[in-house]
Amino acid sequence: MASSEYRIPAQTRIGHVHLKVADLERALAFYCGLLGFEEITRYGTQAAFISAGGYHHHIGLNTWHSLGAPPAPVRGVGLYHTAILYPERSDLAVAYRRLLAAKYPLTGAADHGVSEAIYLNDPDGNGVELYWDRPQEAWPRTESGEIEMYTRPLDLSAYSGA
Repeated sequence: MASSEYRIPAQTRIGHVHLKVADLERALAFYCGLLGFEEITRYGTQAAFISAGGYHHHIGLNTWHSLGAPPAPVRGVGLYHTAILYPERSDLAVAYRRLLAAKYPLTGAADHGVSEAIYLNDPDGNGVELYWDRPQEAWPRTESGEIEMYTRPLDLSAYSGA
């Protein structure tokens, strides 16, 4: 059993996520064409690495074990969703308007107190969360100072014209 005294360094970040996809071109159309990621490199017809801002990769996409496979099952173990953090609320609004223009289906939208999020699935059924964080000083807290997250409906009308 792991020691409860160890704490991972505060500067630790999730570097990237690597997704199994059934169709590489379809996945690239979603992540690059719709969401706006940049394709950095490809490994033939089986894998591609994409990023925001020229990083070596934030998301890897591959068909090594999944070419032509059916969508990810809703009920089963595995990745729940990939969360993509936008720097500003206005950036999330742009993403939302792009989804609206493409008539891309959403699976939900929520105000979590610390953040606002829009949920959807990629073409392979992998969950995707698009969100922005409120400034830490605006995060709701309990009387003892603990962060108090919640899930409330998000008013998307504020995003359509933001």
